[in-house]
Amino acid sequence: MEQIFESGGDRDTFEYARLMAEKAEPGTVIALTGDLGTGKTVFTKGFAAGLGITEPVSSPTFTILQQYDGGRMPLYHFDVYRIGDVEEMEETGYEDCFYGDGVTIVEWAGQIDELLPEKTVRIRIEKDLERGTDYRRIIREDTGG
Repeated sequence: MEQIFESGGDRDTFEYARLMAEKAEPGTVIALTGDLGTGKTVFTKGFAAGLGITEPVSSPTFTILQQYDGGRMPLYHFDVYRIGDVEEMEETGYEDCFYGDGVTIVEWAGQIDELLPEKTVRIRIEKDLERGTDYRRIIREDTGG
Protein backbone atom coordinates (compact mmCIF):
# COMPACT_ATOMS: atom_id res chain seq x y z
CA MET A 1 0.00 0.00 0.00
CA GLU A 2 1.33 3.41 -0.98
CA GLN A 3 0.73 6.62 0.98
CA ILE A 4 1.68 10.10 -0.20
CA PHE A 5 2.45 13.04 2.08
CA GLU A 6 3.02 16.50 0.65
CA SER A 7 5.66 18.50 2.52
CA GLY A 8 5.97 22.25 2.25
CA GLY A 9 9.53 22.21 3.59
CA ASP A 10 11.94 20.85 6.17
CA ARG A 11 9.59 21.47 9.11
CA ASP A 12 6.83 19.36 7.53
CA THR A 13 9.25 16.56 6.61
CA PHE A 14 10.70 16.58 10.14
CA GLU A 15 7.22 16.45 11.70
CA TYR A 16 6.01 13.66 9.39
CA ALA A 17 8.99 11.51 10.40
CA ARG A 18 8.64 12.42 14.09
CA LEU A 19 5.03 11.22 14.12
CA MET A 20 5.99 8.07 12.23
CA ALA A 21 8.67 7.29 14.84
CA GLU A 22 6.17 7.50 17.68
CA LYS A 23 4.50 4.38 16.25
CA ALA A 24 7.69 2.54 15.28
CA GLU A 25 8.42 -0.90 16.64
CA PRO A 26 11.74 -2.69 17.19
CA GLY A 27 13.03 -4.34 14.04
CA THR A 28 11.61 -1.68 11.70
CA VAL A 29 13.81 -1.02 8.67
CA ILE A 30 13.22 2.16 6.67
CA ALA A 31 14.75 2.46 3.21
CA LEU A 32 15.14 6.12 2.22
CA THR A 33 15.63 7.12 -1.39
CA GLY A 34 15.64 10.43 -3.18
CA ASP A 35 17.97 12.76 -5.01
CA LEU A 36 20.66 14.74 -3.23
CA GLY A 37 19.11 17.52 -1.18
CA THR A 38 15.58 16.13 -0.99
CA GLY A 39 15.56 15.84 2.81
CA LYS A 40 16.63 12.31 3.72
CA THR A 41 18.69 13.54 6.66
CA VAL A 42 15.93 15.95 7.74
CA PHE A 43 13.60 12.94 7.77
CA THR A 44 16.09 11.01 9.92
CA LYS A 45 16.43 13.92 12.36
CA GLY A 46 12.66 14.04 12.76
CA PHE A 47 12.49 10.29 13.25
CA ALA A 48 15.20 10.46 15.91
CA ALA A 49 13.26 13.20 17.71
CA GLY A 50 10.16 11.00 17.65
CA LEU A 51 12.15 8.24 19.38
CA GLY A 52 13.21 10.72 22.05
CA ILE A 53 16.81 11.04 20.88
CA THR A 54 18.15 14.47 21.82
CA GLU A 55 21.73 14.25 20.57
CA PRO A 56 22.57 15.89 17.22
CA VAL A 57 21.89 13.69 14.19
CA SER A 58 23.95 14.00 11.04
CA SER A 59 24.42 11.89 7.95
CA PRO A 60 27.14 9.26 8.47
CA THR A 61 28.40 9.63 4.89
CA PHE A 62 32.01 8.76 5.69
CA THR A 63 31.43 6.30 8.54
CA ILE A 64 28.45 4.51 6.90
CA LEU A 65 26.77 3.82 10.27
CA GLN A 66 25.89 6.00 13.23
CA GLN A 67 24.11 4.53 16.25
CA TYR A 68 21.96 6.60 18.62
CA ASP A 69 20.98 5.05 21.94
CA GLY A 70 19.36 7.94 23.78
CA GLY A 71 15.72 7.23 22.87
CA ARG A 72 13.07 4.64 23.66
CA MET A 73 14.95 2.22 21.39
CA PRO A 74 18.22 2.38 19.42
CA LEU A 75 18.35 4.09 16.04
CA TYR A 76 20.81 2.70 13.49
CA HIS A 77 21.42 5.30 10.79
CA PHE A 78 23.17 4.11 7.64
CA ASP A 79 24.29 6.26 4.73
CA VAL A 80 25.35 3.84 2.01
CA TYR A 81 25.98 6.43 -0.71
CA ARG A 82 29.68 5.54 -0.84
CA ILE A 83 29.19 1.76 -0.80
CA GLY A 84 30.77 0.42 -3.99
CA ASP A 85 29.80 -3.20 -3.48
CA VAL A 86 27.24 -4.82 -1.18
CA GLU A 87 30.01 -6.97 0.34
CA GLU A 88 31.27 -3.80 2.04
CA MET A 89 28.14 -3.92 4.18
CA GLU A 90 29.38 -7.11 5.89
CA GLU A 91 31.96 -5.00 7.74
CA THR A 92 29.23 -2.83 9.28
CA GLY A 93 27.37 -5.63 11.06
CA TYR A 94 24.21 -4.53 9.32
CA GLU A 95 22.33 -7.76 10.09
CA ASP A 96 22.52 -7.05 13.83
CA CYS A 97 20.90 -3.68 13.12
CA PHE A 98 18.29 -4.86 10.60
CA TYR A 99 17.13 -7.71 12.83
CA GLY A 100 17.86 -6.13 16.22
CA ASP A 101 15.94 -4.33 18.91
CA GLY A 102 15.95 -0.89 17.32
CA VAL A 103 14.95 0.93 14.17
CA THR A 104 17.22 1.11 11.13
CA ILE A 105 17.13 3.94 8.61
CA VAL A 106 19.15 3.50 5.42
CA GLU A 107 19.83 6.57 3.28
CA TRP A 108 20.50 5.79 -0.41
CA ALA A 109 18.94 2.37 0.19
CA GLY A 110 18.88 1.53 -3.52
CA GLN A 111 22.63 0.86 -3.24
CA ILE A 112 21.96 -2.23 -1.09
CA ASP A 113 18.43 -3.15 -2.12
CA GLU A 114 19.20 -6.89 -2.20
CA LEU A 115 20.23 -6.83 1.48
CA LEU A 116 17.06 -5.20 2.78
CA PRO A 117 14.63 -7.44 4.67
CA GLU A 118 11.43 -8.51 2.94
CA LYS A 119 9.50 -6.37 5.41
CA THR A 120 10.86 -2.89 4.80
CA VAL A 121 9.20 0.52 4.92
CA ARG A 122 10.24 2.29 1.74
CA ILE A 123 10.23 6.09 1.76
CA ARG A 124 10.92 7.95 -1.48
CA ILE A 125 11.31 11.73 -1.28
CA GLU A 126 10.85 13.68 -4.50
CA LYS A 127 11.17 17.33 -5.44
CA ASP A 128 8.68 19.03 -7.72
CA LEU A 129 10.15 22.40 -8.64
CA GLU A 130 6.89 23.46 -10.27
CA ARG A 131 5.41 23.40 -6.76
CA GLY A 132 8.32 25.41 -5.28
CA THR A 133 11.89 24.80 -4.16
CA ASP A 134 10.84 23.60 -0.68
CA TYR A 135 8.04 21.30 -1.80
CA ARG A 136 8.59 17.55 -1.33
CA ARG A 137 6.42 14.55 -2.09
CA ILE A 138 7.04 11.78 0.43
CA ILE A 139 5.88 8.40 -0.83
CA ARG A 140 5.64 5.61 1.72
CA GLU A 141 5.26 1.95 0.80
CA ASP A 142 5.20 -0.82 3.39
CA THR A 143 6.43 -4.08 1.86
CA GLY A 144 6.56 -7.69 2.94
CA GLY A 145 5.02 -9.59 5.84
